[in-house]
Amino acid sequence: MKAILKKEFTAFFASPIAYLVIGVFLVINGLFLWVFKDDFNILNAGFADLNNFFYLAPWVFLFLIPAITMKSFADEFNSGTIEILKTRPITNWQIVFGKFLASLLLIIIALVPTLTYVYTVYQLGNPVGNLDFGSTIGSYIGLLLLASTYTAVGLFTSTLSKNQIVAFILSVFITFFLYFGFDAFANLVSNQNISKLGINEHFKSISRGVIDTRDILYFVSVTAFFLFITKMQLDE
Repeated sequence: MKAILKKEFTAFFASPIAYLVIGVFLVINGLFLWVFKDDFNILNAGFADLNNFFYLAPWVFLFLIPAITMKSFADEFNSGTIEILKTRPITNWQIVFGKFLASLLLIIIALVPTLTYVYTVYQLGNPVGNLDFGSTIGSYIGLLLLASTYTAVGLFTSTLSKNQIVAFILSVFITFFLYFGFDAFANLVSNQNISKLGINEHFKSISRGVIDTRDILYFVSVTAFFLFITKMQLDE
């Protein structure tokens, strides 16, 4: 697995992918949070917190993570290298986990520079340091769990087609449905219990700063499910 992880992670930085992912993520968030005079702008909010960032980031990930994962297996199938990969002394689980961890590690690296937002908001507080650290830490944990789920979905869709664009579109559709679809359906039928099946409800719960094992279990279960069916696809 370490060999797959190292190969995939090195491949990201050997091409423009890693730099584009990190750059696009930071530029989009930076423009909306600090430059554009819109509802997301922290400087215009009148109070210092990062709620706007944690609202915006999942939507940016909705397109960015599928762009990272779309070639994970689609490219292997298209070039025929998947057969060579399967002949090596590694299991399909190791292949899946190696690619999963490489993609997730790239996303974590993209998140690291946003810690400067925490310092900036900390300094902007009145008085200085007036920041809800519990909510902030919980939100970052929520983003990591959400990113792991999106990554698992992206890996699965990349096994469904040799075409990377098809894999990207399928991944965006599934992650959008998981994040927003259940909320929309719950509002449509006036049954808010349905929203508990979606990512957004559990992400918002963790973002309050209270780490509930039910929320952790939800993200772990959904991630594990998509990794499992990814492995099943490779077994065929």
